[in-house]
Amino acid sequence: MADHPSRIVCLTEETTETLYLLGEGDRVVGISGYTVRPPEARQKPKVSSFLHARYDKIAALSPDLVLAFSDLQAAITTELVTRGYPVFTFNQRSVNEILQMVRMLGGIVGVAAKAESLVDRFTHGLDAIRASAARFTWRPRVYFEEWDEPLISGIRWVEELVEIAGGTPVFPELRTAALGRDRIVSAERVIAAAPDVFIGSWCGKPVRKDKVRRRPGWEAVPFVMHDRLYEVKSTYILQPGPAALTEGVRQLHAVLCRAVGVEPPGALMPAERWDAG
Repeated sequence: MADHPSRIVCLTEETTETLYLLGEGDRVVGISGYTVRPPEARQKPKVSSFLHARYDKIAALSPDLVLAFSDLQAAITTELVTRGYPVFTFNQRSVNEILQMVRMLGGIVGVAAKAESLVDRFTHGLDAIRASAARFTWRPRVYFEEWDEPLISGIRWVEELVEIAGGTPVFPELRTAALGRDRIVSAERVIAAAPDVFIGSWCGKPVRKDKVRRRPGWEAVPFVMHDRLYEVKSTYILQPGPAALTEGVRQLHAVLCRAVGVEPPGALMPAERWDAG
């Protein structure tokens, strides 16, 4: 028997991405169907969505470890434990907890030094963005919208990354609520908060900025008046893993740079095109 797991099924993308960044992608034998990073991981068998799993496919892979995320996958993990599989469920909700997840995963697979090096890389990147944001002559007040029907504000790691990127979240008191239903806000509350910038990230569908502009009573909200509506795709920011700490926060910083009228440093430009519209 190997000293560390060598046949790992990942039920969410962030652990898959982390294992590949650690140089241990060959240990991944099964993935979530929502996995997009890295592209080569998509060649692995797809065994789950977020809330459902193909237990027959998992069994065929003979995993010696299954990695899951949060209480939302509790039904899946309970079934897998009942079937005799070793399961580890992460529940990271903040930037520090994402970094802790990387360290813990590195320890589980026996590459703690590589995990610490990866954490250092992420930390230095966040520090560079924080330093760039220190140039801002003002910090825009940001309404991050995770969903549009009903309106749901940003979860904790997103709001923390908005702050690192140079913004001030308008609903900081809601960030620690793990469930979306506990971060629902009314349109009237958004209007009263008078945010300078709107950043939307609607999981699984594009943000309709024209629809946001036409919401009743929103014509006088500063982000509509000054045309500061932006989108960061959910695949970059709504998964608590490496993408949020790299491309996701870079996109946040880029749109906030545009809002305050400065250019992001070339080294911090996001890889994917971002735009106001």
